[in-house]
Amino acid sequence: MDFSLSCRLEYVVEQPSTFLFHFGVDDNPLQMVRQDLVRLEPELPTQVLQTPRGRLHRVVVAEGPLVVTYTAAGQHEPCVVPAAGLSEIPSAEWPVHVLEYLYPSRYCESDLCLDLAYREFGAMDRGYGRVLAICRWIHERLAYESGSSGSTTSAWQTLNAGRGVCRDFAHVGIALCRALNIPARFVSAYAPGLTPPDFHACFEVYLSHRWWLFDPTFMVPRRGIIRIGTGRDAADVSFATILGWVKFGDMELQMEATNLGEDEGLDQAALTIATDVDSRQSR
Repeated sequence: MDFSLSCRLEYVVEQPSTFLFHFGVDDNPLQMVRQDLVRLEPELPTQVLQTPRGRLHRVVVAEGPLVVTYTAAGQHEPCVVPAAGLSEIPSAEWPVHVLEYLYPSRYCESDLCLDLAYREFGAMDRGYGRVLAICRWIHERLAYESGSSGSTTSAWQTLNAGRGVCRDFAHVGIALCRALNIPARFVSAYAPGLTPPDFHACFEVYLSHRWWLFDPTFMVPRRGIIRIGTGRDAADVSFATILGWVKFGDMELQMEATNLGEDEGLDQAALTIATDVDSRQSR
């Protein structure tokens, strides 16, 4: 798939502030970025910080209006394998780097979801099919309603409310997986075809020594999801972290994709855009 996208953010800065923007497309062998540009009005120096969770742009801004425009283009070719062969990893084999994705976190209270997770999914065969069943359960039980949740809404609150948006659906999926001792992490993304255009959220699960992508909203083709970053939950990958006193003005996203390709089917094929793998990964 070939993609191009742009993101425009407007702010009014009321005192000198520092911004940490996390909107840069992840550049990796499965998602090669050909163009990547940040433009600021007024012109200001930008520091690029590469972190384990993705790429940040740090900007120090004085008082006044600020307009930030990010544009990117590239080629996106996920790894696709038969789903039937993907299994959950015994706890004795969990590598150190996945352990943080087993614990409860700010928005994913897996400890509160234990009874629900084992009642609904505890008797199922372990592996890819169980995670897909969790996604379908979320899609069937929760209503997708724009504006129904806020920046502090957690997975447990979403389950009780019975509604949410992509961020909330991902948090619920992560919490239920972790409750079943399946490592799971949050993915921030762009998704061409999403209407209206917006940042998207889904999650990855660690099966057969590799991270695999799941989207319980089923709103966009899996092959079209463009990865930004990953974290324990949304707190780790907010598109803008602001240290100071700032008013948010407006946001506009535009995304295009061509040569998307056919999806092999959720039951038949698993897909990843992650390249951090264990050396014991099954192929």
